[in-house]
Order: sequence, then structure tokens, then C-alpha cells
Amino acid sequence: MIVVFGGAFNPPTLAHKEIYQLIDESVNLDKFLFLPVSKKYSKANLIDDFYRVEMLKILIKDLEKASISKIETQDDKFLGTYQSLLRIKNEYPEQEIAFVLGADNLLHMNHWINAEKLLSDFKFIVVNRNNENVEKKINKIPLLKTYKDHFIVLKNYQSNVSSTLFRETLDPSYVDEEVYHYIMKNDLYRGNY
Repeated sequence: MIVVFGGAFNPPTLAHKEIYQLIDESVNLDKFLFLPVSKKYSKANLIDDFYRVEMLKILIKDLEKASISKIETQDDKFLGTYQSLLRIKNEYPEQEIAFVLGADNLLHMNHWINAEKLLSDFKFIVVNRNNENVEKKINKIPLLKTYKDHFIVLKNYQSNVSSTLFRETLDPSYVDEEVYHYIMKNDLYRGNY
């Protein structure tokens, strides 16, 4: 299975690394792709793609099955998750593709670009960080319920670490030590708020 973890990684934190480790222990993982979203995606305070990719390189250097897909950072405009996963599927035609998302994103999935095709064509690994009733959320939304067998739910993930918290506090305990040094050396995130 190829697992794709999309996100801003603004910056990549220790929680991103923990999610990789949790998934590596939980599913039959062949490859884990970190998929940073492009700066063209309208997200506030998103630093340049180059820096986020460089920090991801530092974060994953010891993660045996991890690599970075830069397909979204090379696009002229944001095309959506479905188009990205189709292109990844073309690279690995024999593999099953699964996309990682947090349980909090389930309620919005039916509004994603090409939501039904996305749900019908791919699997999803749901990281449940707040002990939510994920099955209840899936059953509440008809489109998700139709494809409920496409969801793999990982329970009991606990972390208080987030990129937002790091940006607000610059607390080095939220990121890998080398990532922190890279942030300080390149004067990233200071004065952003």
C-alpha cells in the first residue's frame, strides 16, 4: 500500500513523524509519501514551498519508507486531492493508494473537489486524535456511508502538537531539533503573527 499524507507541513512537526510511525505499525505499508500542498492553495500564513519541502527532508531522513512528492508544489494552480492521487496512482499502478486525514476532516469531505470519485477510487486512513466516534461521523453523511469500507480508522492517537501551536509559540519541543535549527537559521515564522 502507498500511503499519502497531504498537508501544509507549515512546519512539519513531531506529530507528523508520529503519524508516519503509527501508520507503519498499523497497515501493510510499502511507501509513505508526504504531499505538501502548494503555496497556490489559499491558506493563510503558508511559507514558501521550498522551505516546507526542505524541512520535510530533514524530518524524514531516518524514516525508511518515507519520501516527499512535490507534484502539488509544481502545479500552476491547486487541482485538489483527487487529481494528486490520480497522478500518484499512475506512478504506482499496481499499488493500492490510501490518503491520510484527521477525523475532524471527515465532516467536510463531501465538499472536496471530486468528492465522490475520490471516495470511490481510493482508501482513507483516518487518524482519530480525540477519541471521536468516527464510525458515527461516517454513517451520518450519506456519501461517506456509501464508501465506509474505504476507511481504515486508527484509534487512540494522542498529540497536543500542531504546526499552528509551533508558529504561535516557536516552542522547540514541537519539532525535530534539526528542523528547529533550520527554522531559526532561515528566520522562518518570526513576525508572522
